[in-house]
Amino acid sequence: MSDRAASTSVVIPAFNEAASIGRVVAALRAAAAWRDVIVVDDGSTDETSANARQAGARVIRHPYNKGNGASVKTGIRAAAGDYILILDADGQHPPADALRLVERLDGYDLVVGARLARTQASLARRVGNELLNRLASFLTERPIPDLTSGFRAARRDCLVEFLHLLPNGFSTPTTTTLAFVKAGYSVAFEPIEAAQRQGVSKIRLGSDGFRFFLILLKVITIFSPLRIFLPISAASCLLGSAYAVWTIATQSHVTNSSVLLILMSVVIFLVGLISEQISTLRFEGRPPR
Repeated sequence: MSDRAASTSVVIPAFNEAASIGRVVAALRAAAAWRDVIVVDDGSTDETSANARQAGARVIRHPYNKGNGASVKTGIRAAAGDYILILDADGQHPPADALRLVERLDGYDLVVGARLARTQASLARRVGNELLNRLASFLTERPIPDLTSGFRAARRDCLVEFLHLLPNGFSTPTTTTLAFVKAGYSVAFEPIEAAQRQGVSKIRLGSDGFRFFLILLKVITIFSPLRIFLPISAASCLLGSAYAVWTIATQSHVTNSSVLLILMSVVIFLVGLISEQISTLRFEGRPPR
């Protein structure tokens, strides 16, 4: 266990987390001898940097607030370890769970700390997360119990491969999970119990939930476009055909609307097919691991 931790860089994005960051860093450093513990202060206006540095972390400070994703990318670029552990600065993730995630990297490329439903913040957030999890599971064709967990460990070279896809705001966990799954990397979900966070969450259920949904569609379109285009094409074709049968039975002719729906289904399918070929070409020059 110590060998794996010694090769792991811990990345903690933080924005105005002075109340908890010191305890988080201290607990991590007491749990194992990590390669380094990097706190990326995303333009905080409180004592986040000072408290993290006092606890023994290496602090990288953004001159202004860029977003959680931008902080994660900064930490990944600065990391010296072969493995990277990413966790939130709000004290939700126990150090013992961090070690469990890192240890599973002997057989997996990405290990996600999947929060148990009873430990998530509120009923509305649990329902929203469950809807996203179900949609992601359908689009990726594998069960995803926690799409948005910010607690994860991964091989650094795999993360760097998808660095250009990561958004600057909230949804880096969504993007990395989907990218790893659709690229064929080995992904594991380790059940964890999330503690009550310190301070106020920066995520807004309405606007950020819709943003997560768009990110999900974007990443799936990049890696497996037909998974989105095919159901839409099939629905349009079925609707057009059903409408055509109904108008033939009731009006003895086929209307323009049914013809347009069927033609639209063909166009959508062909666009999806071309997108699938383009997606395949993206990986032709990919170096073997």
